Amino acid sequence: MTIMDINVGTVHPSTHGVLRLLVDVDGDTIKKVEPHIGFLHRGVEKLMETRMYMQNQSYTEKLDYVAPLCWDDLYVSAVEQALGIAVKERAQYLRVILLEFQRVASHLLWLGTFANDNGQFFTMYMWAFRERAKILKLMQDVSGGRMFYLNLRLGGFKSNIPEDFRRRAYELTDYLEEKILGYPDLLDENPVFMERTKGVGILTQSSAIGHGVSGPVLRASGVEEDTRKTSPYYVYGKMKFVVPTGFHGDAFDRYRVRYEEMLQSIRVIRQALDGMPETGDLLGLPIKLIGPVAKPDTVIVQRELPRGEGLIYMIPDKQKPYRISLRSPAFINLAALPEMAEGQKFADLFPILGSLDIILGELDR
Repeated sequence: MTIMDINVGTVHPSTHGVLRLLVDVDGDTIKKVEPHIGFLHRGVEKLMETRMYMQNQSYTEKLDYVAPLCWDDLYVSAVEQALGIAVKERAQYLRVILLEFQRVASHLLWLGTFANDNGQFFTMYMWAFRERAKILKLMQDVSGGRMFYLNLRLGGFKSNIPEDFRRRAYELTDYLEEKILGYPDLLDENPVFMERTKGVGILTQSSAIGHGVSGPVLRASGVEEDTRKTSPYYVYGKMKFVVPTGFHGDAFDRYRVRYEEMLQSIRVIRQALDGMPETGDLLGLPIKLIGPVAKPDTVIVQRELPRGEGLIYMIPDKQKPYRISLRSPAFINLAALPEMAEGQKFADLFPILGSLDIILGELDR
């Protein structure tokens, strides 16, 4: 047996970020994969401990630059808990709507790039980005920003939504559902896509639990775990939706779980639009009004992000976090890559890595 060491990275088109993989191969069979991370490390947690509470949104929005609203919501929720600030009812519904639109937009970007990497499905890439652009336009009109479309303040939002928001949101859900329902016609029976994903990168249920993976990676292995169901926040407890799961834990199941999640997100958005009060204050606390208040000893907040369960542990002080720690689902999910890749062909490494949907800005922090 002759083992060859191959460096994949640090810049490779299939990693979608700055990552290095040291791969041991025997012929074209993978014997070992060793991820090397840290190329995007900025010391975000320590930086956040030197800033006042609402100055840190500029850091959290760039952790997951594909879904910036989700980490921003997680951090704002932690500060709200630390300062004892309740979220207004109408704002809770709106946060659910925007977070689910964000989830769909994130999965669409992943699906377009994943399909393009695994079979030259440029049509799927263009379709996914076409639909995602519609979501980003709505987000932009709500927030004023297109890439970092953030509008959150403690207890609510920094500004009111457009008057025609409800109508546009309903129309967008109809448009997205119609288009997304047509995706399987292109992918699910395509022999190239099947060859690249079915039976590739299997992660068993016990291994998924042992590694502590979460999100679509965990659910594709047959574990029905979703923070929106197990620990509901905002108005998720009032929403009726299904948690999609897989059976085999391979790259194809990870694709199917994300595909079904998009349809379930559309279902949640419609229910939240139906239940959101027509009137009511949405505005949160202005940044300049945040002052010393009573605080709990520790704050732990978890949320179901597009890539899995994100968590913030914070020891609050009166004006800023005394200590803050971020749990990145991408970091935990990447730890399962060596087991998933062992024994696979070298060419399968890239659909396996792509199926994890990692974001290096969040992973390295």
